[in-house]
Amino acid sequence: MEGFGRRRGPESDAVAPVGDDHLQIEFDSPTDQTGVVVSDPIERSRFVLSTPGDVQLRTADPDAFQFPADEAVTVRTDGLELETVVSVCVRDGSGEMLAQIEHFAEQTFPAGTYSVELFAPIKLYLRVDAPLRVVSDATRTRLEFESETDVLVGARSHHKRPAATIRTTDHPRDAMRAVSLLGSALKTTTVERSYPTLRGHPPLIERGSQFEAPDGLEPPETGVRLELPETHRHVYVAAPLAYYLGAEVVPGTSPRIVTEGGFAYDLDGLDGFEKSVERVLKQTFFLDCLTRTEGYYQVDLHERRTLESTLDLDFADLYDRSIGEQLEAYLRVPYETIEPHLPEWKLTAHVTPNASNVELLPFVANDLAVVTTPATQPTSGSSVQANAVDDFLRRTPTPPSPSTAPAAGEFTRSAGTRSQQVGPDESKQTYVQPPETDSLEQAWLGPGIPIGASKASLQAYRNRLSRDPIEGDIGITVVCNDPKMAEERDAVESVYGSRDELPFEVRTHYELTVDELRSVLAEEAEFLHYIGHIDEDGFQCPDGALDVTTIDSLGVDSFLLNACQSYEQGMELIERGAIAGIVTLNDVVNSGAVDIGRSLARLLNYGFPIRISLEIARKDSYIGSDYIVVGDGSFSVTQVQGALPNMCKITRSDSGFIVDYRTYPSAEYELGSMVVPYIPDNETYYLSSGTADTFELTEMELDDFLSLENIPTLIDGSLRWSENLSTDSF
Repeated sequence: MEGFGRRRGPESDAVAPVGDDHLQIEFDSPTDQTGVVVSDPIERSRFVLSTPGDVQLRTADPDAFQFPADEAVTVRTDGLELETVVSVCVRDGSGEMLAQIEHFAEQTFPAGTYSVELFAPIKLYLRVDAPLRVVSDATRTRLEFESETDVLVGARSHHKRPAATIRTTDHPRDAMRAVSLLGSALKTTTVERSYPTLRGHPPLIERGSQFEAPDGLEPPETGVRLELPETHRHVYVAAPLAYYLGAEVVPGTSPRIVTEGGFAYDLDGLDGFEKSVERVLKQTFFLDCLTRTEGYYQVDLHERRTLESTLDLDFADLYDRSIGEQLEAYLRVPYETIEPHLPEWKLTAHVTPNASNVELLPFVANDLAVVTTPATQPTSGSSVQANAVDDFLRRTPTPPSPSTAPAAGEFTRSAGTRSQQVGPDESKQTYVQPPETDSLEQAWLGPGIPIGASKASLQAYRNRLSRDPIEGDIGITVVCNDPKMAEERDAVESVYGSRDELPFEVRTHYELTVDELRSVLAEEAEFLHYIGHIDEDGFQCPDGALDVTTIDSLGVDSFLLNACQSYEQGMELIERGAIAGIVTLNDVVNSGAVDIGRSLARLLNYGFPIRISLEIARKDSYIGSDYIVVGDGSFSVTQVQGALPNMCKITRSDSGFIVDYRTYPSAEYELGSMVVPYIPDNETYYLSSGTADTFELTEMELDDFLSLENIPTLIDGSLRWSENLSTDSF
């Protein structure tokens, strides 16, 4: 769930958009039922509002809603049925919240004017002047209006794009001027900016011979400034904090925050500058999330209820204070008090502090990433890689099951099984192992191949921004170029496109020639699942090898290259237009590749982002450390099946079952979103992401919970899916 700032009256408006975020939303009639299909062609999201009979879609004014909408239509009907259970927020005509309706609930409202907010994969708003009844059961939500009436339906894309481009020189002082303008994308400077839809994408930064910014692009007037030494390191580390605070960045002898009220806070504490910035960012964001419960969504938030008695903060008073006054109150709280309750952070970005990486800052700021600067340099040689992988395996929390170990004599997916060609010269490759962090994802933005982190790139972020809307179904391309690997092909074919609520087109190809593979790579597709051999010459085909550096056109957005030594070809796909992918660093044993390929197919098909999919799949694979993500690991192939990507770990207890419920960020629901686990008698909201809570369920309650949604589930360290589980499985 996410939302907007409280309004004190009809004229008050907490949302002041900067720039043009108008994006394409499409409304259409479903081909196999009656109602309205709402689609986001850029994010490839889709949601259906079913009606009892045929309806005519009439174009409407998107400005008729209290909140921003991209497009709107009017339909005449006596009811709408949603294809899944979603949170429903009902407000009266003046915007006052009347009810928040969740799973297994029913509420009736008399004749009147109502604004209804639906927390679906596409943000949906309804406006209706009629009696209203909202009913939610285990699988569906219905809205009933007593008789036919006009219903205004509006939608807004979750896709964010920059509204401007800044040019800066390589001098740190000009980089400071550029970073000072990142906060211009904030749609509000209240605590409501902790909701992801109120954090617009920061302006792009490009390098040039002189500093240039578009006319009218100004930092928000927050009265907060960051004083920093004139180094790229200090500017890069502070960029996400400057963006979130809407702060001006200026030169100073030592790093600190200064507000117009005279408050000053040292950013070079006992643990050093980078750790201090990380803590201020997390603490400010987290306490904003608690304070905003005084605003538009006055919900029972678990984190606030848990901490309120120990924080000595007056949230009602803080809600209307300036950012500087809020900072002064927040930073009096010892970090150790809130640390155990923080959401699991989405990203730590390891950014080399050279002048060229200034162009990355809008993207890491958009993710509210923790930014660190590498203390070590990449080192050449396969022995470095082997040592790093060994260390990575030692700190992997879930050891592989012995049942998944390779059989004696089993073949690898090395090209050597088909030819005498040798693999890449590993002595020419450099490897690096970033320090361990507590973020969900680590991204390495510098030279070298990272072990245990994503290999991110500026080009991948740019590719995502330039993604064009497409017509038609979600395209999945499966290529199997070796008949000995047909087991994986058969396994993933049955997985992709198995979700009834989403339209998929799954195209499977076998033993493609070089020219055929070149043509397939040029076709538009959300995801390519390649099964076969790759070596230093490229993708192995029956008549030779296709090197990605020779292709003229690429239509693939993301990929899994489930072959040996596929890193180099994967990086070339990113350079030619792809957004994200999963590749291998070593030769991989076929049986292990089949297992991880099957797991990844299910996770990606469900809607998990690519990086999180790999992290989960690794838990059940003995070769998981051989795979890494390249590009933007937050990319999702499809919209998530539920509101947020989630999974659980289930163990049996003396009196029932313990369910550890975890959520993950997604494109639709980033840091700052909230979730209500559909657990019996639970009406509490939790911040995503990480472990929301641990619940104890009876046998009957667990069976009901497992039937709600098909999610990945960890049982005794093994990855299972809830649709195949019952209480007899434990």
